[in-house]
Amino acid sequence: MDISRCTAAPAQAASPRRRGAVLERAILDAALEQLSTVGWNGLTMEGVAVGAQTGKAAVYRRWSSKEDLVADALEAGLPPVEEIPDLGSVREDLLALCRRARDAMFSRPGSALRAVIHECDPAQVERFHAVIFEGVVEPMIDQLRKVIIRGIRREEVRPDADNGYVFDAVPAMMMYRSKMCASEWSDRDLEEMIDRLMMPLLRPHWS
Repeated sequence: MDISRCTAAPAQAASPRRRGAVLERAILDAALEQLSTVGWNGLTMEGVAVGAQTGKAAVYRRWSSKEDLVADALEAGLPPVEEIPDLGSVREDLLALCRRARDAMFSRPGSALRAVIHECDPAQVERFHAVIFEGVVEPMIDQLRKVIIRGIRREEVRPDADNGYVFDAVPAMMMYRSKMCASEWSDRDLEEMIDRLMMPLLRPHWS
C-alpha cells in the first residue's frame, strides 16, 4: 500500500488578515498603481480592491468616492521635494532641481498625478487642487526660489529675478511640455531648457 497516497497534504497557512493602517496603505498603493497603469478613466473602486487583495466593501467603508480615494492616495504617495544643495553655480543648481522634478514626475506617484491632470475635467481637477499645489508645485517653487536667491548672492542672477513670474517658468514649462508634447525630459532637454530659457532670463544686465 502506498502510504504517501493516504497522507493528507499539509494545509497552507492562511495569510493574516490586514486591518487598520496596514490595509489602508495597501488600498492607497493599489490606487496609485491603477492610476499609473490604466489612468483616471480606467480606475475603478473594484479594481483597486482587487489590487489591494481586499473586498470592495473595505474600500467603500473608507472612501465613498473615487475622487476621495485618489486625493488621499496622491497625498500619501507623493515624495517630498528635498532641498537642493549648493553646487556652486545657478546653472548646476537648476539642473539638479529639474532632474529631481523630472524623476518625481515619472515615478509611480508622479505618473498617477499626471493621469489625474491629463484626464480629469476642470471641475474634477479642482478637487485635487490642494494636493497638486501643496504637494508638488509649491515645494518646487520654494526650492527654485532658494536656488535663485543663492544666484543673486553670487551675482550670477539679476536682483529683480526674485519674483513669481520667474518662479513659475520652470514648473509651467515642464508641465506644459509633458502634457502637450509628451516630453519625457531627457537630460539633454533639461540642459537646453536651462541654457535657452532660464539662464538668459536670469542673467544680470551687465554680464
